[in-house]
Amino acid sequence: MLITGTAAECVQCGTDVTVPSGGEVGDIVPCRGCGQELEVMELAPAIRLEVAPQIEEDWGE
Repeated sequence: MLITGTAAECVQCGTDVTVPSGGEVGDIVPCRGCGQELEVMELAPAIRLEVAPQIEEDWGE
């Protein structure tokens, strides 16, 4: 599902975070307030954001 640019609230600091036009579930968006990367989890009925998972080293495994 695609959306047209809208905002949701940062789960860390409460700042409005804009999800760009054409955003999809799984997109990563930055918070301009605290710098936290957030992942788009749901688009409807309302946008839901969660803290994006940190990329971990696999150390060649």
